[in-house]
Amino acid sequence: MPADRIGSWLLALAISAVAFGLRFVNLGRPAGLVFDETYYAKDAWSLLASGYERNWPKSANDSIVAGNPNVMENSASFIVHPQVGKWLIAVGEHLFGMNSFGWRFMPLVFGTLLVLVTIRLVRRVSRSTLIGCTAGLLLTLDGLHFVMSRTALLDIFLAFFLVAAVTCLAADRDWFRVRLARHLSRSGRPDLGGAFGPALWFRPWRIAAGICFGLAGGTKWNAIYVLAAFALLSLAWDVGARRLAGAGRRAYLGILRDGLPAFVSLVVLSVGVYIGTWASWLATSGGYDRDWGARNPDATTVHLLGKPLASLLHYHKDIYGFHTGDFINHATHTYAANPAGWLILARPIGIDAVNDILPGTDGCAGPDNCLRVISGIGTPALWWGALLCLVIAAVLWVGARDWRFGIPIVGVLSNWLPWFQYMSRPLFFFYAITIIPFSVMAVSLCLGRLLGGAKDGDRRMIGAIAAGAFVALVGANFAYLYPVLTDGLLPYPKWLARMWFKSWI
Repeated sequence: MPADRIGSWLLALAISAVAFGLRFVNLGRPAGLVFDETYYAKDAWSLLASGYERNWPKSANDSIVAGNPNVMENSASFIVHPQVGKWLIAVGEHLFGMNSFGWRFMPLVFGTLLVLVTIRLVRRVSRSTLIGCTAGLLLTLDGLHFVMSRTALLDIFLAFFLVAAVTCLAADRDWFRVRLARHLSRSGRPDLGGAFGPALWFRPWRIAAGICFGLAGGTKWNAIYVLAAFALLSLAWDVGARRLAGAGRRAYLGILRDGLPAFVSLVVLSVGVYIGTWASWLATSGGYDRDWGARNPDATTVHLLGKPLASLLHYHKDIYGFHTGDFINHATHTYAANPAGWLILARPIGIDAVNDILPGTDGCAGPDNCLRVISGIGTPALWWGALLCLVIAAVLWVGARDWRFGIPIVGVLSNWLPWFQYMSRPLFFFYAITIIPFSVMAVSLCLGRLLGGAKDGDRRMIGAIAAGAFVALVGANFAYLYPVLTDGLLPYPKWLARMWFKSWI
């Protein structure tokens, strides 16, 4: 690792502060509930009041904007996502009230933390503070990350917990190899000589990863695919480390001897954490389906699990039925986006829009009508550059056996490919917020290869110019799109100039 530990933290915190500041400006505008904030902000407020989600009247949004949020109904609401993200939104509402600033504050915090943890992950993997900070700066300048950090949806929390979990696994990889090296040093041998080596069952970083994966699952269920993919990758790292240390064929015993404790630390622990995230629902009596166990005392699950957990399991069956049932599979949405087009920005998400603002009103100078929009769109220069870098990363991982590039490839694929099985229902581009940190990682690692070593002379100078030009291009592209990310006032022709493709409208 680089020796600039304190300096690297200062730089990481400085970039994170820039990200926070950019996203903080006019955080509360627009003042109303935009897009799916209408669900999650109200769910968060009802969690504060009752410990479970409650129904709201149709006029609730108007009442909330008018400053009267306490119009909840007494009946429990059927919700289709777990509670972690909504509890985090509730923290902001508790601190600042049931208003647009309050329900967007914690997405801002966790969007900033996502920048920080991405910097630390890429620094660890690349062994370069410069490359790590480049990743953080690129993520700061991504339009989708910017919008999702300013909107009270669940996905920014999901992205943070997933990247935090992968960061823990990358730290565990280093921890494990250091322990193997120390074992050889103490034994005075150059290698394991065909022996399996120490078991090392207690691995704190892997336990931390299990906790993060549990919190990710407690935000949205699609975290399970990322958990499965990185659990296998982490186990492959173990086998490779033992082979490198001289275990020979016995290294493959690690599939069981390292795999079983890894299963406990990652899967079993994350399931336990996930169940724990439902604590308020379990501790209260009014939640949706909470009394199912009491109403069905003879059910097998009640005998095996008890009434509270049996009720929770039944509730999960209802939620799964919603996500896979006829209603959602026959639904349509204006901004539905096929996942095949996510990586090329084929169909961004419209978060909010006020159209046909007449000249002389709301600051519109004319002669054209104006509009205000919030478009969830990635910075094209970054996303299109990332697509090329992901191809290069795949070649370097498989062809050159450079383990570092496996992380962004596995990260992107595990967050992207599972959605193709659900294409009969509406899917949205903002789900890709969990992809962009890994895409940024691929870009940064490729820029690191372009830079070369510190002693590469002219090649490093040329690489630095090219890398700097790319980062500057991303920054300029982000600045150009800034008005359509922030509800900025634009004359219609200037807005249309930023809509490069018909599918963006």
